[in-house]
Amino acid sequence: MAATKKPKARRIVVTGVGANPGFGLARSLQRLGHQVICTDAEPLAPGLLLPGAVARVTPRADHPSYAAAMAKVCWDTRADAVMAGIENDLMPLLRAQRTLAKTGVRMWLPSAQSIQTCVDKAVFHDVLTTRAIPTPRTVLPHRLDELIEGEGEFVVKPRAGHGAQNVFFCSTPEQARVLCELVPEALVQERIRGTEFTADCLVDRAGRASVILRHRKLVKGGLAAVATTFHDAAVDKLVKETLTAVGAAGLCSVQGFLTDIGPTPVLITELNVRVAGGFALAEAAGADLVGQTVNGLFHQPVDHDRLTYQSNVFLTQYTETLASGDQATLPRSRETL
Repeated sequence: MAATKKPKARRIVVTGVGANPGFGLARSLQRLGHQVICTDAEPLAPGLLLPGAVARVTPRADHPSYAAAMAKVCWDTRADAVMAGIENDLMPLLRAQRTLAKTGVRMWLPSAQSIQTCVDKAVFHDVLTTRAIPTPRTVLPHRLDELIEGEGEFVVKPRAGHGAQNVFFCSTPEQARVLCELVPEALVQERIRGTEFTADCLVDRAGRASVILRHRKLVKGGLAAVATTFHDAAVDKLVKETLTAVGAAGLCSVQGFLTDIGPTPVLITELNVRVAGGFALAEAAGADLVGQTVNGLFHQPVDHDRLTYQSNVFLTQYTETLASGDQATLPRSRETL
């Protein structure tokens, strides 16, 4: 039997390594043998301290110099590609795509419309309801009265938020109205009770999707601390319909609920245009998620047979101290560009 050909080692920039998704993505790429260049706006972001990684501090994605700084990082490190680890970087990277492409840097991003649809939860809700994909009822503050008919609980969150930041639960319309004054660019959803799930997804350049499902057994700060894989044909189908509805491309994740309350057993709540924080479970269950993403990134075939997985595989994760020390000892290459 012929030996499996070892993938070519690449130099890949991973942005947003201060958060769990980007940090985990950087480590997975390292395990596959790639040279990783980690970037973040926070000089002490944990991913910048990963052993073996090249660390670069960049401006925030909303800063006017972000695109130029990323281009300099790619030029200086001879990067082959850029992968976003946080939503904030997506649109700035998309706008810089032509500039980066001139230096041979590859990216695999969906269209601007697809990114905006997924980042803006109000737009995402409208797209799903138009396609008859079950999702929690969602309104902007000025339409709150439409949501509070009858009894129920509410979730108030930023329409462009991420990482469970500024998300609040309440049980009365009065509380929801007050929270709408406090939460930036708020929207209000009906609160769903049930089992949360995440689908780790890879959509190839022809539009074919592979989906790895996992129950979020214990969630802390938006991150699944305990999770288990499962198979469910109905959930798989609905996730793929969601991916099609928003024009998803490449590596992404879908979240939702399984519930026995109400007329719909499966509801979709959001789609993240990036790797999910708990994607390591997909890989532990047998899916070559990051490896096949790198294939697609470099316009090589995505082998969906290598994205199958076992059910009832578990993951537990926790926050640990990665490093501590004197800031003066950090290399000058980590200074903000």
